[in-house]
Amino acid sequence: MSHDRKIKYLIDKRIIYRRHPVNDQPTDRFSWGDYYEHGTFECYELFRSKAKINTYKSLKWHLLVIWYLNPKLNQDQLEDICRYICDKSNNFVTFNIPEQLLKTILYEVSMHDLEVPPKNKRRKIIFKDSCLLTTEQKLKIVGSIIGRKKISESEIYDAMLYMHDDGEKITIEKIAKYLQCSSRTIYRNIGEELKKEKELLNQSL
Repeated sequence: MSHDRKIKYLIDKRIIYRRHPVNDQPTDRFSWGDYYEHGTFECYELFRSKAKINTYKSLKWHLLVIWYLNPKLNQDQLEDICRYICDKSNNFVTFNIPEQLLKTILYEVSMHDLEVPPKNKRRKIIFKDSCLLTTEQKLKIVGSIIGRKKISESEIYDAMLYMHDDGEKITIEKIAKYLQCSSRTIYRNIGEELKKEKELLNQSL
């Protein structure tokens, strides 16, 4: 389809763009995936959802993650990948990036210390890549596990991702339904950053 990302380029180049936690150990393991009681920042899953990159901040973060997950890349290889992703016709981004800004982003990414993981959101539930569950089934699992515990931003973020992956508009009421709590609880626990993320995800549908 015309709107699909041309991700074969990354696959052919053997670029790692998804990685499950490597140091953090899950609290429980299930047939569908892992549960981290205290959450993990080590899960990187680029290009899993249908959403394209629609801000400069998000673009830089995606490139930082690729640079971090592929430490053997040299500067020229990084630039090739950066230019490919920044080419709007390849369907990774929603906007055109001026040459000077592209060079600035590339420089800032290349200067990032590879020993320092890019800032990431905390995740508590991580489904296996081979998991065949539907989005609704995933959300029910999230609700059944998290519903017994205090709601945090990481659970809210997980629910938002699963709804978005299924092309479903994210609302506070839907999040509350799947996490088996009241809308008031969601309003009380969703921060400004997640509110903005919710709007960006909905805009990309």
